[in-house]
Amino acid sequence: MSGMKNSPFGKRLRASHREEDESPRRGRTRINSLFGVGPADPSASTSTSDSRAGPSSETTFVQHSPRRDYGDRFVPSRDSGDIRTSFHLLEEGGPSTPKKNRIIPSESDAQKEQANSMFNSILQTEVTPPSPVRSLAIGGMPPTTPTRRRLFTYKSPQNPATPSRRLDDPVDEAYSMSPVRAQSRAILESPRRTFRTVCKTPYRVLDAPELADDFYLNLVDWSSTNILGVGLGACVYLWTAHNAHVSKLCDLTDIGDTISSVSWVQKGTTLAIGTLSGQLQIYDANTLTLTRTYQQAHSQRIGALAWNAHILSSGSRDRMVHHRDVREAGDRPFKRCTGHRQEVCGLKWSGDGGAASANLASGGNDNKVCIWDLRGSRRPQGPGNVAPAPGDEAGDSPVWKFHEHTAAVKALAWDPHVSGVLATGGGTQDKHIRFWNVVNGSMTGSLDTGSQVCNLIWSTTSHELVSTHGFSSTTAQNQICLWKYPSMNMVASLTGHTNRVLYLAMSPDGETIVTGAGDETLRFWNAFPKAEKNQRGRESQLDYAHQIR
Repeated sequence: MSGMKNSPFGKRLRASHREEDESPRRGRTRINSLFGVGPADPSASTSTSDSRAGPSSETTFVQHSPRRDYGDRFVPSRDSGDIRTSFHLLEEGGPSTPKKNRIIPSESDAQKEQANSMFNSILQTEVTPPSPVRSLAIGGMPPTTPTRRRLFTYKSPQNPATPSRRLDDPVDEAYSMSPVRAQSRAILESPRRTFRTVCKTPYRVLDAPELADDFYLNLVDWSSTNILGVGLGACVYLWTAHNAHVSKLCDLTDIGDTISSVSWVQKGTTLAIGTLSGQLQIYDANTLTLTRTYQQAHSQRIGALAWNAHILSSGSRDRMVHHRDVREAGDRPFKRCTGHRQEVCGLKWSGDGGAASANLASGGNDNKVCIWDLRGSRRPQGPGNVAPAPGDEAGDSPVWKFHEHTAAVKALAWDPHVSGVLATGGGTQDKHIRFWNVVNGSMTGSLDTGSQVCNLIWSTTSHELVSTHGFSSTTAQNQICLWKYPSMNMVASLTGHTNRVLYLAMSPDGETIVTGAGDETLRFWNAFPKAEKNQRGRESQLDYAHQIR
């Protein structure tokens, strides 16, 4: 047997058994610790099934599918495509978001913007090619590499013309020891705009339970007698600012109604209240008594009210604007205005309720802004204008109708410093503050705030504008922003509310604003400086001795 074992036939027999034992191993999978489990040989199953075919099939397999050897390094093939697509790597930036033209910052950065602007100006001045004055020698020739061996040979200038520079000037740039240029020093030494300090925290916070979180309502107003009227659910409360006394004006729980709007007359003695059922009530604030009731002032809720002396204008969800004279005994409005196709959510008279208050601005849920003139002037009736309502004394069409907003317009504010200028703010889909000249019907400017504009109000002590905001596509939400007009540079950004800032009113002295939000709080802010006292304005106009020059 030993001879048979060492014979050539025995060696061939052992070699054949060894090949049969190794053939199943070729079908096993190989594990790569970095990229998972995969077959070591794509045709391993074929080789196993064809092992009975004999040596010729095995030889054919080796020739067409050579065995691939892996080392300790893996170099990916760039021919297969993008590496992120091949290995399903996550993107770092996440889904792309549309860029905004202007986004409200989370803090007031007016000083930071000024510092950045100055830094950019100086950096641009210093990085640009240097001034040729410094690179030239005193004789006017640029320094060059000498080609002659005698370095200290005197040579007179080629052009002995009168130099354009005055080297006897002590402020010449050639004698400057400053590391920056004269232009940069001029920027640094130039006078800068000073910013007033605005407190970023409210000085008083009041709880306002049941303050509705509804964009289309107007539930907060501040009278000229320093009394704040707030509609909370079915009740209206009066808060006296100088002594913080609170009194309940009315309660509509018995009739199952809810407050939808409040508005003070200019004199501050009468408060108008609108309800969800379309009822309109007039109260005397001194005696806390009901003086007048219009049971069916509108067929649906009254979301906007505006006074013009004894004229009370109301806007409703029934798309109508009614004008009533509270001195008349009848309940019927003396004029109806039809210019909106959806709910009227904003009303504002121009001026202070005096003789100059001739224009009324209305904003609606149809993204339109209408300008009305109740003095009788109107444009000719056309196919696009609204015909007079039956039984009305006058059915005027709006003097102007602006279509640029792309969302509901609730925020309306007339500029008290410039006649005929109106500021309007759009809702979530618009996010713009737009300025209009109602004299010629043109838009004079716009600002993309990046957030829903809920309210606008002008300062009476400075030419500034306050805007309150709600929903936003950025992290900055529920802000109160102060803007300098007409540059629209941000003066301050006030934060504190946790819901949309839907309500805004200003104190009679023009220094304080109060904001209300769906978080059921009222916050008081010192937003504006005190009114400048004019010495000549305090003097009597009848004292002609002081007017003689």
